Amino acid sequence: MSLSTRVIAALGAVVVIGAGTVGGSIAYASGKDAPKDERLATVVVGRSSVSSEPLCYNGGKALSKDDVNKCQQNGKAAADAGKLTSIDATVGDKIGVGVDPDTAKKGWFSFTDAGQQGQTPLSSTRKNSTFSGLLPAAGLLSTTGDKTTVTVVEADETNGDIIAAWFFTVKNTEFVAQAAPAQ
Repeated sequence: MSLSTRVIAALGAVVVIGAGTVGGSIAYASGKDAPKDERLATVVVGRSSVSSEPLCYNGGKALSKDDVNKCQQNGKAAADAGKLTSIDATVGDKIGVGVDPDTAKKGWFSFTDAGQQGQTPLSSTRKNSTFSGLLPAAGLLSTTGDKTTVTVVEADETNGDIIAAWFFTVKNTEFVAQAAPAQ
């Protein structure tokens, strides 16, 4: 069986392109630092998402009660100053929260600062699950303002220790549009 020169040329091109891709990938990867042990939380709104490192984290060790109190104060101050990672939402959107696998192993939960009791659960305590699922934004967003804070907490389910906390701002774009003066 003989191969035509076109088939041989095509095979040669595939080998050259493949070798170039592998070589380029190795060169690119060798210039990168080793992966870090990062704790990330992600807020998903519809098809958009934002991720952030924890505002409060002590290298995987439990936060003291004083550290937890400071963390809450720092989260509120950052929210008031507009310094939290933020994402836009409308009441028709669905919102979810995700965490990295290491956080999921310990256990985590999330909530918003909206609702009748001042907090609305976005996820109950979860272990070995990296995503909360999607919930209607209408029940999670503030009805009195254009911003809602989402808090994600890594907590060791065996002893209740708080390991890390993330804070995000979800901006209700419909509230902003209603509050804006007509032109």
